[in-house]
Amino acid sequence: MSGTLASDILAAARLRPAAVALAGMPGEDADVSYGELAALAERTERTLDTLFAGGRGPRGHRPLALVAAKTPASIALILACLSAGRPLLLLSPDLGEDTTATLVRRAGAQALATVDGGRLAWTTLPDGAESGPAVPEGTRLVLTTSGSTGVPKLVPLTAGALDAFTAWAGEFLGLDTESRVLNHAPLNFDLCLLDIWATLRHGGRVLLVDPARAAEPAYLARWVRLGRPHVVQGVPLLFRLLAEAGARLRGDAVRHVLLTGDHVPRQVRRQLPELFPHARLHNVYGCTETNDSMVHGFDGAEAADGEVLPLGEPVPGTRIAVLDGEHEVTGPGSGELLVSTPFQTPGYLAEPAASDRFRERDGHIWYRTGDLVERGADGRIRLVGRTDFQVKVRGVRVNVEEVERVLTDRPEVAEAAVVALPDPEAGVALHAFVRTSGAEVTGLQLRTLCAARLNRVAIPSRFHLMAGPLPVGPTGKVDRRRLQEHVT
Repeated sequence: MSGTLASDILAAARLRPAAVALAGMPGEDADVSYGELAALAERTERTLDTLFAGGRGPRGHRPLALVAAKTPASIALILACLSAGRPLLLLSPDLGEDTTATLVRRAGAQALATVDGGRLAWTTLPDGAESGPAVPEGTRLVLTTSGSTGVPKLVPLTAGALDAFTAWAGEFLGLDTESRVLNHAPLNFDLCLLDIWATLRHGGRVLLVDPARAAEPAYLARWVRLGRPHVVQGVPLLFRLLAEAGARLRGDAVRHVLLTGDHVPRQVRRQLPELFPHARLHNVYGCTETNDSMVHGFDGAEAADGEVLPLGEPVPGTRIAVLDGEHEVTGPGSGELLVSTPFQTPGYLAEPAASDRFRERDGHIWYRTGDLVERGADGRIRLVGRTDFQVKVRGVRVNVEEVERVLTDRPEVAEAAVVALPDPEAGVALHAFVRTSGAEVTGLQLRTLCAARLNRVAIPSRFHLMAGPLPVGPTGKVDRRRLQEHVT
């Protein structure tokens, strides 16, 4: 590996054209070799040159946009744009039409691609759509945030950031031409920078999970059993589903398990050593704006005993700080986590109201994560919750994520989410949505559990026992707005 992300992938294709790059489920889906992927990317690049004048002219600096269905055609388009230096906006296929149109307009995209029958279909956008600002110099991909608190934000990533991250990921995980990496995340999600792009850069094999079956425990267990991945990375949803699969999994080939995206409940974590008996376990902290920032390695005992895992040590080149207001917390204490990484975005695109999330400090650009953390006497930093998940109930500040952790610590609770809704008496009332793992649990039992461990105002006013899984958004996180709509 000596070039850029794209050039190293194309070099791997020349050296080992028959090697599998994108693997489908054995017996169901076809594999795509490195040679086939490179040829498809080259054809796509020629098409782009024909349709969009090779990126030259007044529209050339505007991004293209892709509704990122997880297909070889989509991955080839991304590779083609990386190779040609064209910025590309990746959009979730699960976004509504209005949100997609808003993001395309904000980015000033010149054309939108969708996948139709395995092929790309292009819609050229009118000049009037170019209302967005030019992307920063060197931008290659534009990702989006999860949109859990509103319309997703646009996150441009430069070639340098992508090169640095995929190089670090390869070194950290020991990726090489023999590596097999499971890709569960949607193609537009930042986890794919490791699952797909770091793997391809180092000549490995990507095991593509079919998005239509990504929530099926039996399907996922079969993929792990037949694909024998060396690396499994995912948000809590993935590991909850794998834990439900249980003995069907056979994850003995897995060398690295990476938990990321959110807090993984202890009752799920304690099953990991049995599911992946030979794997090193990692708690990975990061966000779309900065990518992976901190990593904590842990063993089975800590998985079962620790209520909240430490965030870990900063990855090479990363700086961290904890601020309480404008005061930096250097000893034990709590505050907002700020990070500065070699992989981060230069700033949001077309979001002037959010520019305060990025600040210059000590000659570096820092990102205010919005995550509340606590540094203990041992120096370890643990996540407390989100600044935007704090609400006031009867004048007392409550972190709804703390309530969720108490609920999910009960073995019979498979998942839980807490949302705040207006209340004429308290101002805000907490509603807990709970799905059990099969055992009978009553609202009274859950209320008693919360009363034993929480301030009285933090006890939810109502407990909604759900028959099916809680609704999730495109990134696998619980969709709190849909839960609120369930009540209202």
